[in-house]
Amino acid sequence: MKITQLTTYRLAPRWMFLKIETDAGITGWGEPVIEGKARSVEAAVHEFEPYLIGQDPSRINDLWQVMYRGGFYRGGAILMSAIAGIDQALWDIKGKALGVPVYELLGGLVRDRMKTYSWVGGDRPADVIADIQRLRAGGFDTFKMNGCEELGLIDSALKVDAAVARIAEIRAAFGNEIEFGIDFHGRVGAPMAKVLLRELEPYRPLFVEEPVLAEQDETYARLAEHTSIPLAAGERMYSRFEFKRVFQAGGIAIAQPDLSHAGGITECFKIAAMAEAYDVALAPHCPLGPIALAACLQVDFVAHNAVLQEQSMGIHYNQGGELLDYVLNREDFRIEGGYIRPLPKPGLGVVVDEERVLEASRNAPDWRNPLWRHADGSVAEW
Repeated sequence: MKITQLTTYRLAPRWMFLKIETDAGITGWGEPVIEGKARSVEAAVHEFEPYLIGQDPSRINDLWQVMYRGGFYRGGAILMSAIAGIDQALWDIKGKALGVPVYELLGGLVRDRMKTYSWVGGDRPADVIADIQRLRAGGFDTFKMNGCEELGLIDSALKVDAAVARIAEIRAAFGNEIEFGIDFHGRVGAPMAKVLLRELEPYRPLFVEEPVLAEQDETYARLAEHTSIPLAAGERMYSRFEFKRVFQAGGIAIAQPDLSHAGGITECFKIAAMAEAYDVALAPHCPLGPIALAACLQVDFVAHNAVLQEQSMGIHYNQGGELLDYVLNREDFRIEGGYIRPLPKPGLGVVVDEERVLEASRNAPDWRNPLWRHADGSVAEW
């Protein structure tokens, strides 16, 4: 079997799908994208074509190393996301060729169902109580929300109080009937992170995500010493080598690699194993589409330390497209009581509605994240 063609499809709301075809008639799907930089990743995917066309798709490890090491310059968001989507599609092909789900190729199930959580609120968190009430009716009991809006490197007690009050309202409304994580989203610098973590501690959030930006990862250990709240990070880390330094330094309790950004299944399977060696939990980042989620689940179901899976049904980014819009086997993605079962079909387990993908890709918008500014006019972290 040989690879014959790679085709990319940019889709609303902010996704990109990749189809890899073979001369055996077996097709694999992946989801290589950086939100807001889809065209850059698309170019990188096609730059890998000379390394892939005519090659045996079953040699996933070798092709991964060729893409990673063969171009001399390596790593970073764009290249690793391109590799990630290609890697997902290669695993999809291999599973379909052998007639088994990818998790069987990785050693088989370690659990029967995987806990998921749902986003509430939005970029500027509002209506969180109503969102939680609505989603609880659908069986969810675990949530994540943005913790604050713009926050300066040193900022006011007023903004701290506003962020804490929102969390206090949630605990007052629901008590211990629900769990929730708080995403600082890189909006918080180290000085204010220490303040917010201290103030939020009485409300016992499940975790605080990206307490500071990934480029400030040397502060994770120091922040962890000042709080009992588990710290989570990893969505803007793109290889096991970046995670290696963080694990060695300590501080994070939950690793959150993104299987569409951090080298795909091949790399994230290794990151999960590294995390387990450091007694760090795994909760893959996935505010993307169905192929990305399917890839995450393949790792979740073989990683003993996987504890939570993000999924984007109803997320505030989904303007113009929902998670299952391009999926034919929607029933396999059913979430019951906040849990999802192993996807039963071969490969990644997602049957893509190719006709709908093709139609939607003809007029796909270019998604861009908002550009925020502080009151003094300087650029703020979104």
